[in-house]
This record gives sequence, C-alpha cells and structure tokens, in this order.
Amino acid sequence: MIVEPKVKGFICTTAHPKGCAESVRRQIDYVKGKGRVNGPKKVLVIGSSTGYGLASRIAVAYGCGADTMGVAFEKESNPEKKRTASAGWYNTAAFEEMAKKDGLYARSFNGDGFSDEMKKQVIDAIKSDWGKADMVIYSMAAPRRTIGDKTVSSVLKTTGEPYTNRTLDLRNNEITEVTVPVATEEEIQNTIKVMGGEDWEAWIRELFLADALEDGAVTVAYSYIGPIMTHPIYKDGSIGQAKKHLYETSKRLAETFSDRKLEAFISVNKALVTQSSAAIPIVPLYISLVYKVMKEQGLHEGCIEQMARLFMEKLPAREVDGEGYIRMDDWEMRKSVQSEIARVWESVSTENIGECGDIDGYWDDFYHMFGFRYENVDYSEDVEI
Repeated sequence: MIVEPKVKGFICTTAHPKGCAESVRRQIDYVKGKGRVNGPKKVLVIGSSTGYGLASRIAVAYGCGADTMGVAFEKESNPEKKRTASAGWYNTAAFEEMAKKDGLYARSFNGDGFSDEMKKQVIDAIKSDWGKADMVIYSMAAPRRTIGDKTVSSVLKTTGEPYTNRTLDLRNNEITEVTVPVATEEEIQNTIKVMGGEDWEAWIRELFLADALEDGAVTVAYSYIGPIMTHPIYKDGSIGQAKKHLYETSKRLAETFSDRKLEAFISVNKALVTQSSAAIPIVPLYISLVYKVMKEQGLHEGCIEQMARLFMEKLPAREVDGEGYIRMDDWEMRKSVQSEIARVWESVSTENIGECGDIDGYWDDFYHMFGFRYENVDYSEDVEI
C-alpha cells in the first residue's frame, strides 16, 4: 500500500511505518551520541508511544542502558480497509526491534493504561521478568478515562471567565481570534480525573503493594506552565487544574511512601508540537513563534533533546526549583526568548506568519509525528502496513 498523509484539522489519520521507524532511529542516534550516564536500570513508561513518552523511553534505554516496559493504547492496522496503524503502534514496534538488536530488553503492552486489568498485566510482567522496577515515568495524555461503568472526558476550557486571543488555524495557516469558553465545575473535575494525578498514584500504590517497585525508586510525571498569554487556557484553565492536582500528587506520593524512600518529580517541559498540544487553542501560534525565536538563539530542542537532558543531566543532579519542579522549560522561559515573542505577538498576521514564526518547522514536526516528510524515506514505495 502507498501511504500518504491525510490531515484533518490537528490530526493525521494515517501513519507511515517506515517513516515512524526513521523517526525512532533518529532519536536513538541522538541519544547514542550523548554517551551513557549512571541511571535507572528497570524502567516502566506509562504512555510510551509518542512525543515525550517515547522520547523518555529512548533516553533511559540508550542514555542509561535501562531495560524498559512501555504501556500505550494504540490502533493496529486494518489492511482490508486500507487503514494504517497509528503512529504510536509503528513507533513502538520500531523501538522494540531496534532496542533488542542493541541488546536492550524492551517489552510493550497495548491497552488502556487507566484500567485495573492493564496494571495487573504489567505488574505480573515486572515480577516475572525483573522482580522490581526502579523508575516509573508517567506520560499519559488521554482525552477520556473509563472508571467502572462511567466514562469521563477532559476539556480544554478556561476557569472564571471566557478568554479571547489570537490563534493559528491549522486548516489554512490563518491567524484568527478564538474565544475559549468557561468550563463547568463538573468539566473541571472530569478533566482532573483524566489528566490529574489520580491514576499516577494508583499505579505507584499498586506497584508497591505487589512489591514490584524498589525502595528508593524514582517516579516522574510531565507538566507545562508556559508564558502569561497561554495561562488562561493552560496554567489557569481546566487542564491547569489537572496539572495542579498532578503536582499535589507528587508531594503526596513522596510523603505516603517516604518509608520506601520514593522520590516523585514533576518535569515542566517545553512547548512542542505533539498530538496533545496541537489541539489546544492559542498554543499552535505560540509554538510557531517560540520555534523561530529559539532556533535563532540556538536554544531549540525537540522531544528527544529535552528528555536526554532531563534523564542524563537534570534528574541525576536533582536540579529543581524552589517548588520542587524540574524546569525543562528553562531555555523557553528565558527573558531573551519571551520578550521577543511578546514583541512579535501583536504584529503577527496571516500575511507575515512565515517571517514572524517558524510555520514550516511547525508543520515539519507535525508530519514527522506520523512518519512523513523525511527526505530519506521513499513515500512512493509500496509498503507493508
């Protein structure tokens, strides 16, 4: 089958198996080039198939020599209906193949990471194959969660009052205004259920109860804060309330399992093109501007550069700010970067977005997520999906 990108809004409904493998290979090559550091050896990554989760798995495997287990919920292909698998499915298959070829243990589980069944399946595998894990990376980014017989969904809304600002319409690269509505209290609570720390805490609790987590283990979850212009939709919005819960969970985990010497961290990462961020109003425009400015200042990082720096530099040094956050957004939030973005924000338009922002870089990263636009991949080739 010849696989071409089919883009609808902020989603690509196809993925290229060879392109996804090329994406994984490039990330692996980057980490190999950084050498190795002393770090975790048995790592569970929950949400391991794309973006920061995949980059985390690659960083600990190739940067620390760790064995890894990954959990993700990805779609298999349907050749009869000419439907490709999801990008995460191909990414995971490629990572497993390359890791095993390089002598690294890699085992993956495809299913609902929120479910009790998946927790049991993974814990049984840890006890059987490893005995215990020494690190848990929580990188779940799901739109909904089923609890018992009820499914709750997260929303991308404000709290308090509606918020109007500029955004980039990904359907046509036009700069438009968008008004983000206010979330109800129920929507906020549901967003916390999906994107907060409840499931992270459940994983850690179940791992300890099963004696499948080492004393002195480390667990890390991911967040974002961003500049003032995105605060109403992110930091102070419904998703921000979930991220506050995630932060509170990190403190509670360390306290609850202090007798087991558990360390729990929140890493505040940089704004990047991911399947999650592309869906957030205002953020795509901000990302295109931040790409431009950070590339000009020699500060730009993608997911793999961020995660290599996290697991090979920041985390080993326990480098945290006054609130205990690991600030991987430290370069993004530099005054030289943010002042330039603030200057450009008011003048950027549909006509000058190509000059003010890195719209080409945005779209390259978008297509790369699904295995497209790699110059050394022959997209006219008939591939096995």
